[in-house]
Amino acid sequence: MSSNALADGVWRAMAALVIDNRDAWKRAVVEQSGLPFSRIRVLKRLSRQSMTVKQLAHAATMDAPATTVAVNYLEDLGLVVRETDPTNRRCKVVSLTDAGREVLAKIDAVEDPAPDALATLDPVDLKTLKAILDRVAAR
Repeated sequence: MSSNALADGVWRAMAALVIDNRDAWKRAVVEQSGLPFSRIRVLKRLSRQSMTVKQLAHAATMDAPATTVAVNYLEDLGLVVRETDPTNRRCKVVSLTDAGREVLAKIDAVEDPAPDALATLDPVDLKTLKAILDRVAAR
């Protein structure tokens, strides 16, 4: 537990705002891609960097068997590829293919408008919030 109750409260409020307002976007992304959202989550994690299955499981908050099933599914579709890790030949590294990057580009093109609670804030407040989030993201 954090020793900063105010930061904890802000974090919970931000998480609730996102979780409570992403359902329409999730449905649209699933419809656009034809993939279950759990597979989309795996692709999104791989868009940042290639990972071992163990790293991917941790990043996508999935257990190892479920992650292996997801990687097998995405590999069968040609969206990811597994290759031997050059630093540890016992491990496989999962990477996006060009087809996987194309699917992600389609997903990223799905509109995701801000909820009214955010969109109706004063522009000065929005600029302040953006500056704060940029600082947090840069850490």
